[in-house]
Amino acid sequence: YHLEEAAISGHPKARFNLGIEEEESGSSERAVKHFIIAATQGHDKSIKALMGYFKEGFVSKDDLAAALRAHQAAVDATKSPQREAAEEYARRK
Repeated sequence: YHLEEAAISGHPKARFNLGIEEEESGSSERAVKHFIIAATQGHDKSIKALMGYFKEGFVSKDDLAAALRAHQAAVDATKSPQREAAEEYARRK
């Protein structure tokens, strides 16, 4: 219940975890849908999962390309000079 609520609220890791649960229960189609949503929110592991499903033929080339573009847009949207400076500071420590 809480995982679903978090996913609905926009938490990409929760959405990814729902995909994993669907995958484990044998529902590949539903898993792919969760992974696509998480990927469009910038979740890296979801892209890796989608690549695996693409190799198995569960995800079309067009769907994968769209997910990759949306993922990159989400990642780019979170970039800022302040965030990059903080990451650089953290790396130095």
